[in-house]
Amino acid sequence: MSQCTVRAHPSVRPSTTTTNPQIQKHLLKKPNSTDPERLGRSHGSAPTNAYEKQETIMNKREQLEAQLAQRILIFDGAMGSLIQTYQLTEQDFRAERFANHPVNLQGNNDLLSLVRPDILHAIHTAYLDAGADILCTNTFNATSISQADYELEHLAFELNYQSARIAHTAIADFNPKSKIQNPKFLAGALGPTNRTASLSPDVNDPGYRNITFDELRDAYYTAVDGLIQGGVDLLLIETIFDTLNAKAAIFACLQYFED
Repeated sequence: MSQCTVRAHPSVRPSTTTTNPQIQKHLLKKPNSTDPERLGRSHGSAPTNAYEKQETIMNKREQLEAQLAQRILIFDGAMGSLIQTYQLTEQDFRAERFANHPVNLQGNNDLLSLVRPDILHAIHTAYLDAGADILCTNTFNATSISQADYELEHLAFELNYQSARIAHTAIADFNPKSKIQNPKFLAGALGPTNRTASLSPDVNDPGYRNITFDELRDAYYTAVDGLIQGGVDLLLIETIFDTLNAKAAIFACLQYFED
């Protein structure tokens, strides 16, 4: 799978750490019963207008470029496989908020940003403890297109925003106690969606498409809006299996910064 990074502008090719004993040891601990509202709320002031948003990103760009000039930066590792270690049930994914939702939610890992932020905070912290310089948000399937499978497409903005806030809080909680005071960065993950704009899902109708470029762009735009408002430093368009989907994601990013 190919990966590309779109952000304020410098290109960063991701590296990943493998799950190591430090992470496993951390994850064996029961997550702290941290206040979910604290994990999801804004840590510090978020940019309130286009000027502040661009200035904040440019400051982070300068920090990122300075660090890259000195050393190799390490991305975190897989999120989904570590979530599986918690052996979550349907009830874990529903919690009180989605107790009566008509569709099964187990496996919708992006929803954990709303119902089990403590788990995500623990995983982010484990990767920071293992030496990660860049965290990725838990938003691989947080577009309205992917969430439609769970009838939760209306939560796309909230899922992206809250996931960014949780990771942002993990970084803020970690930095004061870190022995090595290297800056940490937050990448907003934009997954490929579960549709492809270049191919037909029907082998008997090769000209058919179940998604359009404009629909993909709109879905990515909403996700980018949530991630940026949530405080990410860069945007990661990842796990590309359709270059037309990737173009829609890139176009949405560029359009967002122009608006």
